[in-house]
Amino acid sequence: MALTVLQLFTNYGLSLMKNIKFPRIDVSDGTIEALKWTAMILMVLAHINKYYFLDRLSVLYELGRLSMPLFGFILAYNLARPGIIQSGGYMRIIRRLAVFGLIASPFYIILGGRNIAFGFWPLNIMFMLLLAAAIISFIEKGGILSIFLAGLLFLVGGAFVEYWWFALAFCLAAWWYCKSPGLLPFAFLIVSTALLYIINGNFWAMAVLPIVFASQYIDFKIPRFRHVFYYFYPAHLAVLWALSVFFVK
Repeated sequence: MALTVLQLFTNYGLSLMKNIKFPRIDVSDGTIEALKWTAMILMVLAHINKYYFLDRLSVLYELGRLSMPLFGFILAYNLARPGIIQSGGYMRIIRRLAVFGLIASPFYIILGGRNIAFGFWPLNIMFMLLLAAAIISFIEKGGILSIFLAGLLFLVGGAFVEYWWFALAFCLAAWWYCKSPGLLPFAFLIVSTALLYIINGNFWAMAVLPIVFASQYIDFKIPRFRHVFYYFYPAHLAVLWALSVFFVK
């Protein structure tokens, strides 16, 4: 009897979830820029806290947990735009991430207190985003070989990048939801965001989700500065390194 009642409730819950209309995320270019600048500011604050205060400023640490998911969402949203494959957008993004990731690496390694020759692990966030873009490009191609390569990149590459497999899973989930909103991509997005707890030690990354879903209802009139994040990332690490050398004792 109890099993029958449980099955009835389960079937009712599943049918109810199937009837829910999941909103498509459609964010204006100006609002995307606002999210990008927010993520960069939070990243700088998090790095100041990390490199100068050893993560002792809890407020900055918690706010900084929003930075990576915001960058991941922006990448995912752009990769889900119509026509990006035809325009060659994937390769352009991957090349830029590779170039600026390499430029940022020496400062990233030195600031982390690691040996410049062997202290590359884990690779900085540029390479995590590059890996996510490469995986998504293989998924977009389709076919057994491409899906196999996407899975291989995820499993092997996730061990070498910042935030590991959890960041990659979030980027994939955000892209999937932006591409085709529904119950499964929404559930994957919730779970992958919650799993960032393993890295962060808190659930502050979950705050990105209401920000993302609310962003489509806000239209910020912020001009687009092309490639600003690519230049900003190594530049801010270089500045933090210079400050640590010349001013911080």
